[in-house]
Amino acid sequence: MVSTARRNYKMTRGPDQANRVIREYRNLANLGQTAASTRVLNLSRVYRLHHKDEDYGDNPFFQSSLLNRCIILKHTLRLNERHFYHGTRRTVTKIILPYDHFDLRLGASSIFINQIGFEQLARDYLSISDFDKNPDIKILRRLDQLPSLDPFLVRETLARNGHRPAGIYLRLSPADLSRMMQFTSSEIERLVNTALGDHYVGASMKLGNKILSDQLDRELWPLKETFRMSDTEFAEGVFAWRGFLYYKWRYLELQDRLREVLAGIGTYQPFGVSDERVTDYILSARLRLARGMARALNQAYDVLKIYDMAYADLVSHNKPGPFKRFLLNGSGLFTELGEIIGTLDHIAAFWSFRMNRAIQSGKPMKPVEYADVLMDFESGLNYLFEDRPSFSVTTSGFLRASIPAG
Repeated sequence: MVSTARRNYKMTRGPDQANRVIREYRNLANLGQTAASTRVLNLSRVYRLHHKDEDYGDNPFFQSSLLNRCIILKHTLRLNERHFYHGTRRTVTKIILPYDHFDLRLGASSIFINQIGFEQLARDYLSISDFDKNPDIKILRRLDQLPSLDPFLVRETLARNGHRPAGIYLRLSPADLSRMMQFTSSEIERLVNTALGDHYVGASMKLGNKILSDQLDRELWPLKETFRMSDTEFAEGVFAWRGFLYYKWRYLELQDRLREVLAGIGTYQPFGVSDERVTDYILSARLRLARGMARALNQAYDVLKIYDMAYADLVSHNKPGPFKRFLLNGSGLFTELGEIIGTLDHIAAFWSFRMNRAIQSGKPMKPVEYADVLMDFESGLNYLFEDRPSFSVTTSGFLRASIPAG
């Protein structure tokens, strides 16, 4: 599939055609003003901000100048898009190629990574001829395999495969880095002490810094022998563990932000006249979203408890078996957790963005715009609960979210 805003207009003729096309343009323009998040990797924005820098061309994200100015996002397939894939995929990775990087309202072309016919589309629209050997295609496929586009995960994944793009592409704010390292340092220290003994006491912040590099793998190498794991098994396991630590921190950080979202959704009044269908949808969606966010938080809690119990068995009870099983099997849980946190982070970040913009501009959202935001949130949450495994680990450790009655 290659879609454009104009082509979307032709394909969606019907009673709602005007609103649907307006949303295509508006949503693309919104992306241009949104910083990188768990759902969006906005290289077009990086280009706008840095293309005049002398070192902009050093260590690019993609070798292709076209791809190095694209927008990549995690996208939940609509019902009329599911035929682009074999099987039952729901969340895919979308490449957006803006017509004008300085005015995204002009529209864009888009391609789904690994959709049916992707190779030919890459040749035609990305000018990629050596498809099987092309390094950009390999990067795109790695991004497609990730549960989210969180800068930490993208940077770690690319670095493990020998690719380190310049810092302008994947930035973690200094404040986020500081909070994350404070949170993770004690957990890392206890595990390293288990591996190497008490002479590492007091090195927690030093080790916490290493969550951002493969140096931590080397510090923990003695555990590989204890667990009798191969080099590959151990490297993959420690990568999943670092991801779990990161997501655990994000989980706790998200709770206050989601409380603000729930309060805002419950009280926000869009401005303007609305037809009865839109009003009814907004009223019913508010409660569904509250329940869905609580359910997603609880699901993340249950996944994290699987890790917490294995970690406690190792560092407190000297029982390595559960943690070894976690390292061997953590990648599946890691993907599960990444999808949940990515969805919730998108809700929190986009809600904050829209509210701040409404306040700064003095223009509250119209009912159809507000309904569109709620529909986007519902679409992401609904995917999380389609054919998902259930987790029954309920040991104490985190406060579980409360689901509204009614």
